[in-house]
Amino acid sequence: MALAIEDYALISDCYTGALVGKDGSIDWLCMPRYDSASIFGALLGTEDHGRWLLAPTHPEATAERHYRGESFVLVTTWTTPTGVVEVIDAMPRGDHSANIVRRIRGISGSVELHVDLRMRFSYASTVPWVQQLHDASNTLQAVAGPDALVIRGVELTASDHSHEATFTVHEGDVIDHSLAWYPSHKPLPAPVSGSVGIRATEKWWNDWASTFTHRGSYSSEVLRSLLVLRALTHADTGGVAAAATTSLPEHFGGTRNWDYRYVWLRDASQTLSALLAHGYKEEVDHWRWWLLRAIAGDPADVQIMYGLAGERFLPEYEIDSLPGYHGASPVRVGNAAAKQFQADVIGEVMIALHDARLVGLEENAFSWSLQRALMTRLDQVGHRPDQGIWEIRGPARDFTHSRVMVWAAYDRAIRGAEEFGLDGPVEDWRRRRMSLRREIERHGYDPRRNTFTQHFQTAEVDASLLQLTQVGFVAPDDPRMLGTVRAIEQDLLHHGFLMRYRSSTDIDGLPAGEYPFLACSFWLVEQYARSGRIDAAHELMQRLCGIANDVGLLSEEYSPVSGRQAGNTPQALSHLALVRAADAIARAEGYGESLVGGGSPSRELGQADD
Repeated sequence: MALAIEDYALISDCYTGALVGKDGSIDWLCMPRYDSASIFGALLGTEDHGRWLLAPTHPEATAERHYRGESFVLVTTWTTPTGVVEVIDAMPRGDHSANIVRRIRGISGSVELHVDLRMRFSYASTVPWVQQLHDASNTLQAVAGPDALVIRGVELTASDHSHEATFTVHEGDVIDHSLAWYPSHKPLPAPVSGSVGIRATEKWWNDWASTFTHRGSYSSEVLRSLLVLRALTHADTGGVAAAATTSLPEHFGGTRNWDYRYVWLRDASQTLSALLAHGYKEEVDHWRWWLLRAIAGDPADVQIMYGLAGERFLPEYEIDSLPGYHGASPVRVGNAAAKQFQADVIGEVMIALHDARLVGLEENAFSWSLQRALMTRLDQVGHRPDQGIWEIRGPARDFTHSRVMVWAAYDRAIRGAEEFGLDGPVEDWRRRRMSLRREIERHGYDPRRNTFTQHFQTAEVDASLLQLTQVGFVAPDDPRMLGTVRAIEQDLLHHGFLMRYRSSTDIDGLPAGEYPFLACSFWLVEQYARSGRIDAAHELMQRLCGIANDVGLLSEEYSPVSGRQAGNTPQALSHLALVRAADAIARAEGYGESLVGGGSPSRELGQADD
């Protein structure tokens, strides 16, 4: 049985990632990309669905772990009654190959360790053909269809579709194990140098982190979150995966299990704004070119999500070769939301690209024409009911958040023209922006309760309304926004954490039941900080940071009753919302105003809409 979700740490080479459990087992690995089929799938089943265990045999062994410096080089120190060993897990950066190094160092005494390697290709549907090459590296070669692995290290013995070894490590010993993926039609990859790979990987991550600046509280949490966002950004294409996993349940034992290993325009746009706010411009330009490639063609064909290289075809299907995390089925690959209409995503993109302008990234020959094309498309469809930010699988609605994000798209287009001299039908954009404001204030606001509403046909509230201040539609201390916050607190707070919406209303067409959504609680922190409730902001922020795991990772949701993380992990949206919340607190405490990410109301709240 898989461990608790919070018991896993990520190692990554910015192409894919592996989840390493506290028990020393790699239970999730897809190669060569995050959205490839799994090689180790025990996370969504049992050890027989694929894993790579490396741990002491002694039942009293205890483990402590940390990332080395500001990297994704994971160090686990095992202490047993007979001695201490250190296991260093890393995915080497810079060699453009998909591999893992697991280095064992004897620290003191002697420790007996066990290796259990169970390779299961294609989501555990295929057991590969394995041969031992009987060379000095004890090489194993595993092949199934287009995929192949080469494993080197201590000699392993085959036993009922697994390969195992038990050996003793003494003080001063250093033993390397390595695994590399390669296309099965290509030659066997050369051995990986553990020392070189680990050093280069640690240096790359620490160099990337060295430019980080953040004054105020929660600096270490912000940096680790930015590192997570970088790990989820594909090194070649610039696509930002929403998470490293598929089908971890939003409710334990339930059916809300989705594949998040793709690029949502919404999440990627917000990620880029978070990176921009901390000086990481290169990733933004990389993503901007990814966007140009992904949505090239007819603007009418723009999707809300794509593959890591911009693939459009992401059909959702269920697989029966994996039983699901602790039995939560189905396990899904692909995501049907790719074909949904979500009106807000163009607004998210326009905000991110405007943020890029604010920090000095100039528009290139294609980027503004792309934005003009997106605005033309919005002219045609921005008024339509949609599935909204939460990808509702019920009927399309006039979601208030979606309408506000359409408003924000026009606002950023107007500001591009007014502030940067870019060309466009500015007067038409102004009329549409004004019309949207009037529509939202008339139909998306409940004067009886003094709150904005989830959609135009309901009095329900939704945590996404907290983003109205983030994009500058309304000031954080506007009486209507303060009323909205009170309503959200009354309706959606659950044991101190915020739900997305009340799933019992059947709004989403799915069985009721999910846990508080971590990004929403961080949005509430940001709203508290920006409206002067700094003590409440700190209280909630500390509660949220306290549920990160031992290496600082957050999943999508959290069960405050069981004290467990839930949903796919690590989740980009949770970490970028953490960054925004910490930045809002820092600004409230007088540490300066960022050019981006603050949602500062400007002329759009006054004369520009007149």
